[in-house]
Amino acid sequence: MLLAHRLPGRSRPVRSLAAALACAAALATAVTARTPAAADPAEEPAVEVSVNATLGLGTIDEAAFGVNHAIWDSHMNDPEVATLLDDAGIGMMRYPGGSYGDIYHWKDHTAPGGYVAPNTEFDKFMGTVRATGSQPLIIANYGTGTPEEAADWVRYANVTRDYGAKYWEIGNEIYGNGHYGSGWEADDHPDKSPREYARNVLAYAKAMKAVDPTIKIGAVLTTPGDWPDGITGPGDSADWNHTVLSTVAGTIDFAVVHSYPGGATADEALDRVARMPGQLREVRRQIDRYAGERSAEIGIALTEVNSNVQQNSRPNGLFAADVYMTALENGVFNVDWWNTHNGPTQVSTVDGETDFNDFGLLSSGGCVGEVCQPPVNTPFHPYYGIKSLTALGGPGDTMVASASDSDQVSVHAVHQADGDLSVMMINKDPDHSYPVDIEYAGYAPGSGTPVVHRYARGDTDVTRVPAPADGSQVLPPYSITTVTVSPRTGEAAAGAPGAPRLTAVDSSTATLTWSASTRGTPVRYEVYEQLGANAQLLADSTSTSVTLRNLPPGSEHTVNVVARDADGRLSRPSAPLTFTTTSPRDSTCLVTYHVDTSWSSGFVASVTVSNLADTPVDGWTLGFSWPSTGQSVQSFWNAKVTSDGKRVHVTDNGQNAVLAPDGGSTATFGFVGANEGANPAPTTFTLNGTVCRTA
Repeated sequence: MLLAHRLPGRSRPVRSLAAALACAAALATAVTARTPAAADPAEEPAVEVSVNATLGLGTIDEAAFGVNHAIWDSHMNDPEVATLLDDAGIGMMRYPGGSYGDIYHWKDHTAPGGYVAPNTEFDKFMGTVRATGSQPLIIANYGTGTPEEAADWVRYANVTRDYGAKYWEIGNEIYGNGHYGSGWEADDHPDKSPREYARNVLAYAKAMKAVDPTIKIGAVLTTPGDWPDGITGPGDSADWNHTVLSTVAGTIDFAVVHSYPGGATADEALDRVARMPGQLREVRRQIDRYAGERSAEIGIALTEVNSNVQQNSRPNGLFAADVYMTALENGVFNVDWWNTHNGPTQVSTVDGETDFNDFGLLSSGGCVGEVCQPPVNTPFHPYYGIKSLTALGGPGDTMVASASDSDQVSVHAVHQADGDLSVMMINKDPDHSYPVDIEYAGYAPGSGTPVVHRYARGDTDVTRVPAPADGSQVLPPYSITTVTVSPRTGEAAAGAPGAPRLTAVDSSTATLTWSASTRGTPVRYEVYEQLGANAQLLADSTSTSVTLRNLPPGSEHTVNVVARDADGRLSRPSAPLTFTTTSPRDSTCLVTYHVDTSWSSGFVASVTVSNLADTPVDGWTLGFSWPSTGQSVQSFWNAKVTSDGKRVHVTDNGQNAVLAPDGGSTATFGFVGANEGANPAPTTFTLNGTVCRTA
């Protein structure tokens, strides 16, 4: 049995094999769950699926699909593991294993206080990496190591052994070092604050890049909306992310976040994938704030993800496929499942099958009491969820916008480099099959028979199944179905333009530039705004730049560029760009919004309103909208606050109704807010209908 990774608020780590076995036995339970019967799909209304190939969500990186390997896993380098991971399209392997990264010393292959399995040395790990054609992601020991130790590892890996190890992250979940009251991460630094971590990231980066300047350095951030995001620790002036990024944004190459959405069941965790776009967008906003023009050079890696509940179950297999693609579509270049092997902790029955609540993709062959797992390296459902992605797309393919009109069906789409377009549909309903209608925009499927892959009840692998002769598609309960169609007219003559860059922005205009298509002869470029799976044409240009006009102040926009050739054919879309217009510079009002304190699910904010006009205001109403659907006002003072969905209305309380001209007086009110997921600040405030300047 292998050691289980642990999270904030969980029990302290199990440090020995015997203790792990005892802990697992103590946790054993037996829970009986029904196996639902599928309803007749003819009784269900068709789910409308829309795919828009003109709206690009980015290119799948060669490191996109990853897993974690841990040095306490005696099976991590089994030949069968390399074969299985290669079959699943794994392109990145993280080592030496979560929190073990902060106790591991690579030179003597020791982890004081932890268990190190035989045959898990760095060179053995690299053998598995090379056998799969993937690449390593290495955790440099921050907690009990030094910059010099990390630099020596870079030298051994890339100079002595020529492994070409490109990605290095500095420490694991360092915010779990006790600074915020919960400590599971080893950290020997007397100062455990985020500013000390940031200072040391600079030292590590300097020492490591002096050996190999081509490597990429990653710094650890908290995931917005998850503990301890938003908490200001003792002696700090800001929370972890703002403190770290304010120091390292000019140096790092990528930011590291983790996600364990949890819930009572894997179904609840699957539903919580919907939080991820907002969380990742807030990470990008924070990077934008501190990195400025350099922000586009800083990637985001989700180096640990799992549901943390019913982890070997079929719904967790659906979660794996959905969370990988959701993260990649929202700006992440790498996602790593926790873990390759782990060990059973608790026995239950989910969807008629035994679940061991084992973080591993593959069985470790362990037992809980008298209930034992299948043989070592037997894949669990999440393995097949990840393997399903090989039918959807791979490195170099372009993710495009897609949507479903049912909350029971998640959709992801990829325009492949060979011209084919694949649509993955995940039916999260355990009881019902759904017929689907797929509508394509910006892409014309040919008349050939689609290729259909499926992973559903009764399937022992991701399986190619016959496409229905009438062209219809039905999604079985608890299933992943991928439909691939070929184009009617072949590849467009023009190649995709380069990603747009923002060169100027104010309250109502934004100027974009991009590099020209490298193939074909476009007659014009078209700039589209993404509205879900719908596209709004904002402008077109015969050059490689354009100025967008009449944009609302303080509004956020995600756009991409496509090229159109003389025959009217559209290229693949560019990578997307998200930008926000500024508040008006010459407004007659000024609003300051400040989060005074926060915790993972709530916060206290204060708002100050000033009248900059040359006449007084007697009675005022302030309006703003929440950027995230999970934000709300719970209680308030010094004003009257009401809400209508995401829209918030604030009126004076009578005593602060008069605002003197020229900023002669202010009105300040406050409220307690709640947030589920990220908690971005509102960007636009109106005072009696006038859009205000913000500070």
